[in-house]
Amino acid sequence: MAREEPITSPIHRFLKLGSLVGRVGASVASSRALDMTLREATRQARRTENLVRNATRIVETLGEMKGAAMKVGQMLSLQEGLLPPEVAEVFRALQKEAPKVPAEVMRYEVEGSLGGKIDELFSEFEGEAFAAASIGQVHRARLPDGRRVAVKIQYPAIDQIVKADLGNLKRLFAGLVGLFSDIDFEPIWREVRDRLLEEIDYRKEAENMRVAADLYRDMPEILAPGVIAERSSEHVLTMEYLEGLSPAEACSDRQPAELRDAWGAALFEFMMRGLFDWRYLHADPNLANFSFLPDGRIIVYDFGCMKRVSEGLAAGYAGLFLAALEHRFDEIPQLLRAIGVHTQDGEPLSHEFVDPYVELFAEILRPDPPYTYGEDDDLYQKLMDLGMSNWSRAMDIEFPEDIIFIDRTLGGHFGNLSRLRATAPWRDLVRKHAERARLAGSRAVVR
Repeated sequence: MAREEPITSPIHRFLKLGSLVGRVGASVASSRALDMTLREATRQARRTENLVRNATRIVETLGEMKGAAMKVGQMLSLQEGLLPPEVAEVFRALQKEAPKVPAEVMRYEVEGSLGGKIDELFSEFEGEAFAAASIGQVHRARLPDGRRVAVKIQYPAIDQIVKADLGNLKRLFAGLVGLFSDIDFEPIWREVRDRLLEEIDYRKEAENMRVAADLYRDMPEILAPGVIAERSSEHVLTMEYLEGLSPAEACSDRQPAELRDAWGAALFEFMMRGLFDWRYLHADPNLANFSFLPDGRIIVYDFGCMKRVSEGLAAGYAGLFLAALEHRFDEIPQLLRAIGVHTQDGEPLSHEFVDPYVELFAEILRPDPPYTYGEDDDLYQKLMDLGMSNWSRAMDIEFPEDIIFIDRTLGGHFGNLSRLRATAPWRDLVRKHAERARLAGSRAVVR
């Protein structure tokens, strides 16, 4: 893999992003002007072609810039309900591991942030990173007392780079969304921006890890690394080194189905408990953030993107899930409206739009035999086909910003469970957590 330093010059980044904003903006304007002269079928085909061309431009530029540029692209790449399917497919390229920054640069960052020589801070420190992402990379090391640790280090000046990029990125993605929708981009941007600003403060992530570790104590199937506070700062996060099987190894046919089922059930319950019980959701469902142990447990990494869920919103999702379980499909448009999902004029979504999705969801939650994720490629294809056929109508939908990362998590784990090809009593797991959340929400209303 190539090794390169991120573009850190504010002027260079401003010009690069500014140029991209200008090209996408010009493309939007010319596309809209030409639309008025074309037939509907031709207009749709040309609009899709223009969308994919602009998405490709954006991905190529953001991928080399790292920082906010790459991270925002990654966040939006998982918002399949927001982006047309062709564009979401292009954006998935940003989920690939970023090129690594040279070791000498990162050693300098550690010493400056922790205030000591690296040979004094660690008895061993591997120069080659074993993981790299948009904001930083991770190195194996050993403390003077012999403990193995993972050291997560931010790229040089990445916090300043992120903040400097935000204005141009907002204009860039507002322009892209404007190619296919009149939806208000501001709430979407606010939520993405807030999660991003949290991710660049490793002190915040360390606190997230402490809170999560306390919550996870009553779920032994889930492990989270402990924080090494004396080797951590705003820009360096040192944690226990916990190692399991990689996602590729875990999803392989070499693993017995019973073990993949155990991992799948643990991952699903982890998601349910985050949404309903803890109301503190690990909201980055990239499967690379998990590793897998031979006894069925799962190690969770990367606590930079956590989403607190209000009691009322958890109760709202619980009502939706239970209505689907009990085949009360006629209630779902109003239940969606109650959590803020409706047309732009405030009306409930139509049954024509909602029912096909609900029927697919109900199939996953069938009582017997339990659904096996990934076994029915036709079901996944139906979901993709629905997205393809409905995305233009979906652009008339308003939704609260608080659900953006919740839906991102639920959708991301659908793909993860499909990769594991896991079978479990999904119906029972959903009912258990949803009924508890609905009851808690009812008590909150009474109080």
